[in-house]
Amino acid sequence: MAAKQKILIVDDDNNIAELISLYLTKECYDTEIVNDGEDALKAFESYRPNLILLDLMLPGIDGYQVCREIRGKSNVPIIMLSAKGEIFDKVLGLELGADDYIMKPFDSKELVARVKAVLRRFQPAKPDAPAADIKCVEYPDLVINLSNYSVLYQGQPIDMPPKELELLYFLASSPNQVFTREQLLDHIWGYEYIGDTRTVDVHVKRLREKIKDNASWSLATVWGIGYKFEVKD
Repeated sequence: MAAKQKILIVDDDNNIAELISLYLTKECYDTEIVNDGEDALKAFESYRPNLILLDLMLPGIDGYQVCREIRGKSNVPIIMLSAKGEIFDKVLGLELGADDYIMKPFDSKELVARVKAVLRRFQPAKPDAPAADIKCVEYPDLVINLSNYSVLYQGQPIDMPPKELELLYFLASSPNQVFTREQLLDHIWGYEYIGDTRTVDVHVKRLREKIKDNASWSLATVWGIGYKFEVKD
């Protein structure tokens, strides 16, 4: 029997945390609840979760700082929870490395669906997967493998959250094809992000910080339209 996937729930409102735990336990996830940022960092080390649901407004160390510290050493998926719906808050959360952002109050079915979607994207390929099923693109100094969610840049592995990797793979799989921000939102994030095009810009910015343009290829902006993975002759 496969081990249950573990979800760390970080929220200073224990009633909300218990309710989230109830939703996820019914879906056969294992959960652990903590109520502040310091305990979240300790639980991350001891519990080793497969995913973290992280409230932003926490006593002591806030959710932004927790995300920043965890991202410094792990790519574990993080979904931020917040009653703050401003674009600035969403963008800041994504810039710090969150994989998704859910506003409170949220629907239980939506929460579970988002958790499943993020975990599904993050699952590595099985070791015995047929070679034909491996999704991988290669360019000089760059190998993007969607099957095991890995990126090699100049021969070195690059830590990259799932959404960043999926975006890079999608663009690199269609070299020189221009995609609008709306198309990228639809393909990578799904319908619920339509209209929030800054999400794409934030992820492209983070990709460029990790992977610099090569003599043979570049992650190019097409002004007024969107982006493309440009391959040079």
